[in-house]
Amino acid sequence: IEIRKQNMAFGLGSYTELPSSNPAVIAFLREYKDDLVLCVHNFSRFAQPTELDLSTFNGRHPVELIGGVRFPAIGDLPYLLTLAGHGFYWFRLRKDAV
Repeated sequence: IEIRKQNMAFGLGSYTELPSSNPAVIAFLREYKDDLVLCVHNFSRFAQPTELDLSTFNGRHPVELIGGVRFPAIGDLPYLLTLAGHGFYWFRLRKDAV
């Protein structure tokens, strides 16, 4: 709840669903002003991989909101993620390398 309170994109942002290569995984963007949050959720009880076309955000770095971990930069190829059973990621897509 605290993470959602700190990020206005969750409550006020636009919602854009993204195609996922795995039907058990849903991905969507929440955008509010200059805040862009990527949400990826696994609805299976088993670990699941997915590939997302994030090429529109080429060069941005996904930074996980709960732990602050920076993931590899987005490029032209599909972005591969593996999620634990019922796992999820919430990423801020940052333009800078921090």
